[in-house]
Parts: sequence; C-alpha cells; structure tokens
Amino acid sequence: VPMGVLSCMKYLMFIFNVLVFAGGTCLAGMGVWVAVDPAGFQDIVATRAVLSAGAWLLLVVGIALSLLGFLGCCGALRRSRPLLLL
Repeated sequence: VPMGVLSCMKYLMFIFNVLVFAGGTCLAGMGVWVAVDPAGFQDIVATRAVLSAGAWLLLVVGIALSLLGFLGCCGALRRSRPLLLL
C-alpha cells in the first residue's frame, strides 16, 4: 500500500472521529440543557418522567460518543490499532 494512501486514511479517520466527538459533545450539551431547564420542554413532552429519562439518555450517549471520538482521534494520530479498535 503506497504511503500516500495510508496518510490519507489517517487524516480521514481523524476527521471522522472529530465529527463523532463534536456530535457527542452536542448531544451531551443538549442533555444537560434539558436536565437543567425542563420547563422550556414541557410543551413538547407531556410527562415529566419521559423528559427526565430522555435528558439522561442524551447525556449518557453524548458522553460515550465524545469519549469514543476522542480515543479515535488519538488512535488515528498515533496510528494505534488498539485505540482504533476500541
């Protein structure tokens, strides 16, 4: 495999993982926002239990995606196979 292809793959993996990290951060931010200010979302969701569960779910999924995106970025830059497989 030519060196240019490997370098291109490295940067594509890095960009993809940055996007995953950014998306996870946005989801976590929305989860915190809904958990802190549920009154603004009462019109959308009628029951408070569903709203609270949704906020925590957004927060947990967002943190998990952010962590995976960060580890993927580190793995792509270092060319670390275990970090990329994680």
